Amino acid sequence: MAITSVIAIYALFWVMSAFLLLPFGVRTADEAGVEKIPGQADSAPVNFRPGRVVLRATILSAALTALYIANWFEGWITIDDINIWGTPPS
Repeated sequence: MAITSVIAIYALFWVMSAFLLLPFGVRTADEAGVEKIPGQADSAPVNFRPGRVVLRATILSAALTALYIANWFEGWITIDDINIWGTPPS
């Protein structure tokens, strides 16, 4: 597997992880007991920390990329394992 492929797979896992982790650890003004600013959405976060999201996404995507590469070399799960329609007719 080429290094460019590994970088592309890591980038895809990173973006997926970042969007997956965005809602975790965020509290709204009602949950935090803070007064809302006029015009503020009810769902707007009070304590959004993008650095924490980036760190968590980096760690998760590194682990997922390592698992993907290990599966690539070891062949734990192949296309035949996830083929739900069976073999095509000849």
